[in-house]
Amino acid sequence: MASANFGKFALNLASGAINFNTDSFKCLLVTAAPNEAALDTWNDRADVTGEHAATGGYPAGGFEVTVASVVEDAANNRVAITFSAPDPTLTGVTLAGVVGAILYKSTGVAANDPLLSFVDYGSAKGVTSGSFTHAFTTPLYINR
Repeated sequence: MASANFGKFALNLASGAINFNTDSFKCLLVTAAPNEAALDTWNDRADVTGEHAATGGYPAGGFEVTVASVVEDAANNRVAITFSAPDPTLTGVTLAGVVGAILYKSTGVAANDPLLSFVDYGSAKGVTSGSFTHAFTTPLYINR
């Protein structure tokens, strides 16, 4: 599955549930990519299945990321949101079978954490007692 925004992301943004200037965000690692139906129906972190187990240095609920910029891309009729510069690195972790990451707004309560986007790694990744970097290779785009 390719990287994609969750269907309810636009609704949460339009209703004011997400504010890139003031909210906190996290990224959780998954061992199974959400299918098309999940992209359409999952709304919050409580809906997510397949999060990597909290083990070997990886915390339950993922790791914090920061908004680096929110920029209008008028030439392409969209807004580009970039996160964490430099890319976040988990050190001393043991991970296996990580196929991607889910970006979400963090409130501390899974049922209140709206999902933004799934980032597909293209293949399963892992590391044993090492460092794992989540590379934000492209911004999160909101088309207008």
